[in-house]
Amino acid sequence: MKILITGASGFIGSFIVEEAVNRGFETWAAVRKSSSKAFLQDERIHLIELNLSSEEQLIEQLKGHQFDYVVHAAGVTKCLDKADFHRINTEGTQHLVRALMALKMPLRRFVYISSLSIMGAIREQQPYTEIRESDEAKPNTAYGKSKLEAEQWLEAYSQQLKANSQQSFPYVILRPTGVYGPRERDYFMMAKSIKSHTDFAVGYKQQDITFVYVTDVVQAIFLAIEKGVTGRRYFLSDGEVYQSSTFSNLIRQELGNPWWIRITAPIWVLRLVTFFGEYYGRLTGKVTALNNDKYNIMRQRNWRCDIEPARKELGYEPQVKLEEGVRRSIKWYKDNGWL
Repeated sequence: MKILITGASGFIGSFIVEEAVNRGFETWAAVRKSSSKAFLQDERIHLIELNLSSEEQLIEQLKGHQFDYVVHAAGVTKCLDKADFHRINTEGTQHLVRALMALKMPLRRFVYISSLSIMGAIREQQPYTEIRESDEAKPNTAYGKSKLEAEQWLEAYSQQLKANSQQSFPYVILRPTGVYGPRERDYFMMAKSIKSHTDFAVGYKQQDITFVYVTDVVQAIFLAIEKGVTGRRYFLSDGEVYQSSTFSNLIRQELGNPWWIRITAPIWVLRLVTFFGEYYGRLTGKVTALNNDKYNIMRQRNWRCDIEPARKELGYEPQVKLEEGVRRSIKWYKDNGWL
């Protein structure tokens, strides 16, 4: 079986590639010219350059290939210009799907990696309850909006094909909560800060947080390939709910409990920091994690989500809880000279 994985050089993508190779797939890793190949060194991996910004160029680049499965993990989580989220995350998905269909790929499954962020700040009245698939998505970030638009387009495109007496497009959508693990860079910044003796939190109202370890996301992807039903959407987490301080406490523990100053700031301080962070990014041309999207993410209080559909329909069962996942992650960061 032949599988194409976009975003293959990224954090999640590189783990998907590893698993595909280990399962015996003929594995094609889609990259850009500028992509790092650091985690794509296995000689069994086939590299292919794809330009997701051009449907016509994609058709030329994919010509001659016949993929059974496609996992679309490419995308951006931070941009200087909000319009780039739509251009890359939404339009990039449209270009890829149209190119695949134009080439009459014999696709058995197209797995799209979306995000819990598409739902926005909902069910925020205490006691918090799990966000469900039936809830109305109200994304409060440019990133979440672009992911939702891609989801909605996939649904509309599939329905259009079916209405024209063609087989519907065989897509399945996965919506992981915060994904962490070795090679990840955003949560890594928290570990770096704690090692430097500072932990920073925002807001005094209870915040329920969820996480999912990267290999559990990969597990869900291959279950979706095997068992997923066209058009279904599945939330992914490790099945537990944590408080905002839990993650930093576990990181500190794995770092040997260095002394630290824990700062909990009111929301308005975060608003100021991210406002100037975004301004600095635009001024310097450098993408910063402290931006307006980050403000909305950090002030959101409820990140609970319902993973029962994934459990029942896919057979998904998280293998790595937060304590073990943090232990593995910090060990990798240390072993590879990041910490």
